[in-house]
This record gives sequence, structure tokens and C-alpha cells, in this order.
Amino acid sequence: MKAPLVSILVPAFNAQEWIADTLRSALAQTWARKEIIVVDDGSSDQTLAIARQFESGCVRVVTQKNRGAAATRNELFAVSKGDYIQWLDADDLLAPDKISRQMAVLDQPHTKRTLLSSAWGRFIYRPYRAEFVPSALWCDLSPTEWLLRKMEQNIYMQTATWLVSRELTETAGPWNTMLLGDDDGEYFCRVLLASDGVRFAPESRVYYREAGSSRLSYIGRSEKKREAQLRSMELHIAYLRSQEDSPRVRAACVRYLQNWLIFFHPESSEMVNRMEQIARHLGGTLTAPRLSWKYSWMEFLFGRRFAKRAQLVFPRVRWDVQRCWDRALFQIDMRRLAGNLEN
Repeated sequence: MKAPLVSILVPAFNAQEWIADTLRSALAQTWARKEIIVVDDGSSDQTLAIARQFESGCVRVVTQKNRGAAATRNELFAVSKGDYIQWLDADDLLAPDKISRQMAVLDQPHTKRTLLSSAWGRFIYRPYRAEFVPSALWCDLSPTEWLLRKMEQNIYMQTATWLVSRELTETAGPWNTMLLGDDDGEYFCRVLLASDGVRFAPESRVYYREAGSSRLSYIGRSEKKREAQLRSMELHIAYLRSQEDSPRVRAACVRYLQNWLIFFHPESSEMVNRMEQIARHLGGTLTAPRLSWKYSWMEFLFGRRFAKRAQLVFPRVRWDVQRCWDRALFQIDMRRLAGNLEN
């Protein structure tokens, strides 16, 4: 029998700085039977041109008018043929044996509904300095326990960590094109609940490139993104309670709402009211979120709105500095490596 075909699906939008490295990491996979498909979502930079340089027997590049990340992922799945699906954002990287190590897990008893996950680490420019920090999700778990831990502890798994059978992908349904944020969180809730459990491959690795405030999940001051986040949270709660409605589950849902309340309070009063109503229905209450000590003194001197504004702006400034510094160190490392090769 032939080994399963794995489809590595890459949605791309204005990713000219990273797309080549991402595709090289896909091509470097030691799993031989693979197809790599890129759908360029109407990029205005050189993303499409760079991606087309990689076209070959196993790399296909498609372009479309801009439709958004979720619609692009739906298009990718529609044109794919793989028995297993590997989602890969256009700025992230896979370790060469990422897929092979996950497929090795399938040598053990499994079904087509077994969902595979892997370790992941954050980096900016230097993947070799990525930090892999285990969480309570880095183990084999039932769908209900996985989702409960995610919501209770405010943790998650990065999109590329998953390897999903085609049967499981079809059962979960398409990505939700109505969500402007947290579409991946909502989507993998459905994948999880359609699965018969998560199998974690600890030696399989994904390198997640941090993008700061430019990432799709960044909420900032966008009311549309707040609304999308809240809608995703409501769906998370409904999905979990459809599996179990115990006191622990209800408490986890209230905790989940409380953790995210700071992104809505006090600016979005209607959404805050919705969150409070959900909490009361679950048998809990929400308390006004407190700013960290870094910003609480600003609230005392200048008011809460100023402090909340600072809470948005200062991390972006810090991120820009960190990004520039990491890029400079990366360039130094590359020059040093080139010098060593010349010698």
C-alpha cells in the first residue's frame, strides 16, 4: 500500500519577506508523499512571483482576488487531494521531520478520526533560537479535556501543529468566513469535537514566527475584531457544553470570559453586557478587570482610558524594538556563517 499523501496548504497574503523560507521548509519534509499548494489571496507585493519560483511537480500555486484568510483556506482544501492536511501559514516553518514524526504515531492503534498535534516554539527572525515552552495541551487528551484546559488556562496550540485526516477535515466543515479573528480557534474546536482524541508527538516541531500587531489575531481597538472574538468565544462555550455541562466546565467557561474581559471593558459596553449575561447563565459572575501594575498608576493619574491606550501602544513599541534587535542579530549570524563557509 502507498503511504498516505499529505497536503501542505499555505494561504499567503503580502508575505514576500517570508514565503520562500516557508516553502523551503515544506519542501524539506522527509515525508516523501506530499503536495504543496499555495493560494495567494490577492497580494499587492511580490508574494505571488516568489511562490511561483517554487512551482514544480509537487508545488502548485493558485491566485485569487482578496477574500480573507478563512476563504483562502477553504479554497486550499477544495483543490487539495491529500489523505492528511497540514495547514501552514506563509511565515511559519516546519522542522524537516515534523510530518514524519507525526505519521509515525499512526503506527500505533488509531482511526481516521485521530487528531495529531506537535510541539511549537516562538521566534522572530532566528528559528534556531525558538523557545519551546510546554503547556497542559502538550499530551494525549480527549477532545473535551483538551478544550476545557484551553479555556480554563487560556492556552492554545498554533495552527501548524495539527495534522488532520481528510475524513476528519470534511466532518468538521469549512472555515468560518464570517469571523475576522480567532477563526482558527473556532475551526479547530470543530475539528477536535469531530475527532476521537488528540495524539501528541513530542519530537515533532513547528516554528511560529511572531508578527506583533500585524498578526490577524491582534484585536487592538477594532470593534469588528472584538465582535468576531466574542462570537468565537460564544461558540467555544457552546461546543464545550455540548460535550459536558459539569460544574467544572461551567467554571472554566466563566474563567474564559473573565480572562478576555479586559479586551472589551470598558470600551464595548454592549459586548461586556453579553459576556456578563453568559457568565450569570453559567452560574458565575465577572468582575471589572484590573490593569497590571505597569499601567495601574497611569489609571490613577490619567484615567482608565489613557491607561488602556497605553496598554495597547507600549507593547507595540516594545515589539518594534525587539524585532529590530532580533533582525540585527540574525544579520550578524548570517554574515558570520558566510565568513566561516568562505574560510
